[in-house]
Amino acid sequence: MYNKQVLKYFKNPKNLGKIKNPSAKGEAGNPVCGDVMKFYIKVDKKTQKITKIGFETLGCGVAIAISSIITEMAKGKTIAQAKKITNQQVLKKLGIVPSSKKHCCILGAEALRAAIKNYEKKA
Repeated sequence: MYNKQVLKYFKNPKNLGKIKNPSAKGEAGNPVCGDVMKFYIKVDKKTQKITKIGFETLGCGVAIAISSIITEMAKGKTIAQAKKITNQQVLKKLGIVPSSKKHCCILGAEALRAAIKNYEKKA
């Protein structure tokens, strides 16, 4: 049912878990499917780069894979660059997924943007 890329990130997720003393965190969820994604970011105030990022996801294999991919895409990027990560870019990197799972890309992008928004409010 899932492609090799989804299985790779599901079985070996990158940046899994909370990070200590995050600069901000963000969350997005879908009450219909039950998926919930939380992202934690650490931002260097001088460079505005995301130096560390972690996630906790309650959901299916696609949701976990997407969370992992988004953390890899955002790590090392400036806040401005990370804001531009779209669900379409994530889906392209992940490959073909069942249409019933494409909403996970939207949730992942929303959770990242929520963390960024939270950071910007604090800054």
